[in-house]
Amino acid sequence: MARTDAIVLGAGIVGTSIALHLAKRGLSVALIDRAGVGEQTSFGNAGIIEGNTIFPPAFPADPAALLRIALKRAGEANYHLSFLPQALPWLLAFRAASRPARLIENARLVRPLFARAVAEHETLMAEAGAAHFLRKTGWLKIYRSERSFTGLRREFDLAAQFGLPLQTLDIAAAQALEPALRPVFAHAVFWPQAASVSNPLGVTRAYAARFAALGGVTLSGDARSLHRAGPGWRVETNEGGVDAREVVVALGPWASDLFRSLGLKLPLMVKRGYHRHFHAQGNAGLSRPVLDADAGYVITPMEQGIRMTTGVEIAARDAKPTPVQFEHLLPKARELFPLGPTADDKTWLGSRPCFPDSRPVIGPAPGLAGLWLAIGHAHWGLTLGPATGRMIAEMISGETPFCDPAPYRAERFL
Repeated sequence: MARTDAIVLGAGIVGTSIALHLAKRGLSVALIDRAGVGEQTSFGNAGIIEGNTIFPPAFPADPAALLRIALKRAGEANYHLSFLPQALPWLLAFRAASRPARLIENARLVRPLFARAVAEHETLMAEAGAAHFLRKTGWLKIYRSERSFTGLRREFDLAAQFGLPLQTLDIAAAQALEPALRPVFAHAVFWPQAASVSNPLGVTRAYAARFAALGGVTLSGDARSLHRAGPGWRVETNEGGVDAREVVVALGPWASDLFRSLGLKLPLMVKRGYHRHFHAQGNAGLSRPVLDADAGYVITPMEQGIRMTTGVEIAARDAKPTPVQFEHLLPKARELFPLGPTADDKTWLGSRPCFPDSRPVIGPAPGLAGLWLAIGHAHWGLTLGPATGRMIAEMISGETPFCDPAPYRAERFL
């Protein structure tokens, strides 16, 4: 039986960052996953480190948008009808958390995490030899309608309060940043403090390699084998059981598989999403991620080609893929940018683990000594992985966390 100071369950960007931060503090750490490092949800995101984020995605308030979604004619969202009864309580809680006052409250509560997002990545990238993946070229958001643009006033006001720079651009100024964009939009907003990466999987693997260089061990095992063993915890792996006094659950959308055995009742649900890679036509290219806000997709340059990511799909985590959103999105995307043929024959599906208030849970598991939770990062696992890793490691090591962890406690749901 192997013994370590800490076990981290889940080798996505969040779990790998936690393991690395613990190893940096001199702890012996086992990082355990049944898949390879970074090969699940952390693989398929848009690669954006959203240091500029203010509001999370909200429940649609526009009746016309709701009708489009209900009729399955919306590119920004899809759903499986058979899953809606199971999802309804969560969706109602999500709608309540999307009220203006709640959105502003949550924006203030999560700002300390987002404010550290880019800097924490830069620190780990420098140590892991991964700085070549980083692009500090900002993020461009385009708006096709006057209504969607004028609706940004509240976000702009909060950005000013938070000290976040932004630039509102006309078509010509947006095309100066991205010459390949076609003038099918009315306005654009450039957020210069956002960063992005050219290969999210490459970043996670680089952090895992740095973790290994510090003496960390990565093992294959099933997190559902977690159980009490004396004063600590035990997880079974392909190389035998591993014991530790401290265990961190960073399982993303699979965290709910443990809740029943641990006696936890937390409202975690998944928003599924898809991506495909495309070639660009001719000499067209992108220098940064571009959000088509009205249509609900992102195009972003990756090592594999131009990655196009969809909006959300409300469905069971393990249900068969139904990437029908591309049918609605591709015509819009090709209006905006000269996308060519697909760069490969793969359509990737991933699941974003979300709480109704879009805040992660980071901290000790209620009533379970030695168990820690780092789950529910929604659309920002890549963004918040290193900041979460630092916070959890500081708490486990008895240091003062870099920001108040109270807004991220699980007890807010109990």
